[in-house]
Amino acid sequence: MSEDSTLTLDELRARHAELTLIDVRTPGEYAGGHVPGAHNIPLDRLDEAEDVLRLAAVRGPLAVVCASGNRSLTASRTLREAGIAAASVEGGTKGWAEAGHPLDRPALPGGARPRWPMERQVRLAAGSLVLLGLGAGLAFPRARLLSAGIGAGLVYSAVSDSCGLAAVLAKLPYNRGAACELSPVLDRLAARDA
Repeated sequence: MSEDSTLTLDELRARHAELTLIDVRTPGEYAGGHVPGAHNIPLDRLDEAEDVLRLAAVRGPLAVVCASGNRSLTASRTLREAGIAAASVEGGTKGWAEAGHPLDRPALPGGARPRWPMERQVRLAAGSLVLLGLGAGLAFPRARLLSAGIGAGLVYSAVSDSCGLAAVLAKLPYNRGAACELSPVLDRLAARDA
């Protein structure tokens, strides 16, 4: 793989057995369904995994996947800056599933429901904050500034192809939980083909 490489879903399917696949979504999103064999290392914790990922990349090709391809592109750039070659999977887990490929969905303890995808959580949070700002604006006109701020944030998010609200939501306990323990994932990666 070249330094600035991407993989299509067809390439991922064809090379799946030779790749070390890292899913950079939140643990909650990962638990809702992931590409078989993917290891969950959330984007905001990549720095903790650099040494193990560097070793994995030396042993064989490394690819990163997220929901749609945006976070994995950020992750591959971050890894490249750290001297680790990694490709981003175009279309992500959503595209993989839409192409008819299976997802692993581990059983959740106590019959818990899977977490919502981050995009859905962002829409809920942004919409709720806009409605709150408009509603509170009836009694306190300045409260409408909250709605304006959320609108401006959404425009910036679209233009910059980043999302600060998603970064905040990813840190909530709902998206972390017990599944956020990184040590077992790093141990499995370090032991792989060792």
